[in-house]
Amino acid sequence: MAWPSERRSESRDRILLSAERLFTERGFDGVSIDQVMQDAGMTRGAFYAHFKSKRELYAEAISSAAKRMEARHPASTDELIRRYLSIQHLESKAGSCPLAFLVSDIGQRDTQIRETYTRIFNVLAGKLGGEPGSEPDDAALRTLVLMVGGVAVARAINDADLAERVLEACREGALDQCASSAEQRLQ
Repeated sequence: MAWPSERRSESRDRILLSAERLFTERGFDGVSIDQVMQDAGMTRGAFYAHFKSKRELYAEAISSAAKRMEARHPASTDELIRRYLSIQHLESKAGSCPLAFLVSDIGQRDTQIRETYTRIFNVLAGKLGGEPGSEPDDAALRTLVLMVGGVAVARAINDADLAERVLEACREGALDQCASSAEQRLQ
């Protein structure tokens, strides 16, 4: 007997939420299917009703995390930068950005996973450039790299004061970059 589609969708969402959190905390190699399913409160057997492999789950978890973040992002570019480069984002256990939290892990993965990461990067860069869906300009790329790099470095260091200073410096730099870019577009 097949599950109702609503229950199937809820189960899939629980698996993705667990995978998003665990992968952003530990990376691909630090998480097993059993750990994801246990965290989701489900059995390993249920995994294969939703995903073919751990690799597929990883790629979908990256996309899912990005969509959840996008749903919470404010419309204002300045506010997006402020929230992204904040201690709250850095310390978040749920809803962390896969661009920053998985940046070094992604480089070790296959083409499918790297394509997922690249697509998410391009979408966010397009939003920062003021034209979602368009090719990101150099200013938007600089801003996004400053944001992602700032969060990644702040997360990697173990000095809380220095991490906060890194976030603040990157936040000021990203806001200045956006302001300068906006002025140039108006001219």
